[in-house]
Parts: sequence; C-alpha cells; structure tokens
Amino acid sequence: MTTSTAERTAPAARRAGGALAAVGGQNLSLIAALAVVLALFGSLNDNYLSWTNVQVIAEAVTITGLLAVVQTVVIICGGLDISVGSQAGLASVVSAMAFTSAGSSPLVGMAAAIGVGVVVGVLNGAVIVYGRVNATIATLAGLAAYKGVAQLISNGAAQGYVLNDAVFVFLSRGKIAGLPVMVWILIVAAAAVHVLLKYTDIGRNIYAIGGNPTAARLAGINLNKYLISAYVLAAVVAAVAGILLTARTGSGQPVSGSEGLELKSITAAALGGCALKGGKGGIGGTLLAVALLGALENGLTVQGINSFWQNVAQGSLLVVAVVIQQRRSGERAVGLPG
Repeated sequence: MTTSTAERTAPAARRAGGALAAVGGQNLSLIAALAVVLALFGSLNDNYLSWTNVQVIAEAVTITGLLAVVQTVVIICGGLDISVGSQAGLASVVSAMAFTSAGSSPLVGMAAAIGVGVVVGVLNGAVIVYGRVNATIATLAGLAAYKGVAQLISNGAAQGYVLNDAVFVFLSRGKIAGLPVMVWILIVAAAAVHVLLKYTDIGRNIYAIGGNPTAARLAGINLNKYLISAYVLAAVVAAVAGILLTARTGSGQPVSGSEGLELKSITAAALGGCALKGGKGGIGGTLLAVALLGALENGLTVQGINSFWQNVAQGSLLVVAVVIQQRRSGERAVGLPG
C-alpha cells in the first residue's frame, strides 16, 4: 500500500502549524518588525549589529523590561500602573540615601528601596480596591506624588555616590557568562513571572480576574487580594529597577533616568499583546516588544537622529497597538456608526 504525498506531508504541516500557534500571530508580527529594524539600521551602520552594541541595547532596555514585565501582570489583572517610573525614581533616591547614611552598606540601601516598594504597592492597591478609585486615576496621582516625594527628600538633586562599592559596581558593570548582570536580572525576573502566569493556579486566577471579574468572584477568587498583590509586585520590581538605576548612574536619581518609563512599559505591554481591558497577554510578547523598542531607540541614536523622535515613535507604536487590539476584538470604534 503506497502513501500519498499529501499524507506524508500532513504530519509536517501539522507540526509547523502547531509551532506557529505556539509562537502566536502577535509575536510573529513583532519578530518580523524587529528583523526589519535590525536589517535597516544594520545596513546603515556596520557597528549596529556588533556583539558590543547588542549588549548595549540589552543593558539599556533592562530597566524598561523589568517594568514592562510587571506592567503586563497588572494589565492582565484588569488594572494599569502609570506610576512605575516615579516609583523607580523614588526607590533610586532612597537606596542611595540609605546606602550613605548606613555607612556605605549596599544591603541596607537595597532593603530600604524594597521596603519603599512594598509600602507604595500596598498604597496603590488599597486606594484602588478600598477607595474604589479608577486604576488610571489612582496611579496617575501616584505618578505625581511619588515623583514629588523623591524630589522633596533629595531637594531635586542626585544623592549619594555608590560607584565606590563593589556590589553596586558589579550590578552596573559585572558580567556572567558574557552577559551583563543587569540583563540576567531581567531574564530571571521575566522567567519567574512567565512561570507564575502560565503554570500556576495564581496565574490562571489572574487571567480569570482580568477576563471576567464577576465570574472570577463567583468562582471564589478573592479579587481584592489579587489586585493588591499585583500592585505590590509591580512596586517591588520597580524598586529593583530603581536600585539598578542607582547602580547604573552612580547615584540616586529622583527624576533623571526614570521619567517616561511608565509610557515605555505600557507601550511594550500593549505591543506585546496585552489587552488593555485585561485577561490577555504574556511575557514573551512583552519582551519582544521591549527588544523592538530598544533596537529602534538605539538605531535612531546611532544614526544621530533627534532624540525627540524616539518619543514620537513610542507614542505612535502605542496608538498602533491599541488600534490593532480594537480591530481584532471587533468592538465598535467610539463615535462611528455600528
């Protein structure tokens, strides 16, 4: 009995289709866009695709990547945290000031920053859950308030000097297996959150809350606990980002280095496939979007293009991501006839 060509190729086609389904259409689009950006700037500058510049890009997106990873969790849960950039700035100042006041103890500085992250996360979550304030408004208020606190305690100036400390120097300049330590921190954090979302009951509950909070509540899920925990997670990771910002710049920065990070994190999460209404998204897509933003930003810088165009590009990409989401969901656009 002979086997037809169609029968022989069917298993291979199914495997290919399964692989494509596993990657996802959204991620394939991001991979294609990233390839185009790399090819474009690589053709314009011979050093753009060098291993040295690739490491520069990877290190530059670490802080944004950390914030985008936890922003993904918050958005999947049906929330939004516009204050993560200010949280990172506040944690940066606190880590440097505590480091200096504790006789140059890096662990004290880092612990103080993490402690501030926990407090800020609980505060954000409590205002949203118990104050019944819209997440966008609550964290927009936090954006201003935490930035103000950072400026007040630092008098609006950089605080401390940490580059005489071996731990901070290792964080900013050290390498493990050829990769910067900061990149490894992002990899570990992203992998941990990915496992949490995809392979645990906690992750399944987070998707359920964002997808249909009423059904999740009827199923016995404690929405308040999960929402507050999501904001605490976001704030703690923002504090880690603040510590890395301190290590990278050599001092606590109340604003410089952290301003605009909230937009980048939201843009990356939206580009990565997070539905801004909640219930959909993943870490893989977010990381691809972070890489795309980093490659684009670095390419514009290498080509000497005005840095203001980077903001234009980020805003445009966010709009494009939301438009694509609306089209895919089939929802009627505001103001247009059905």
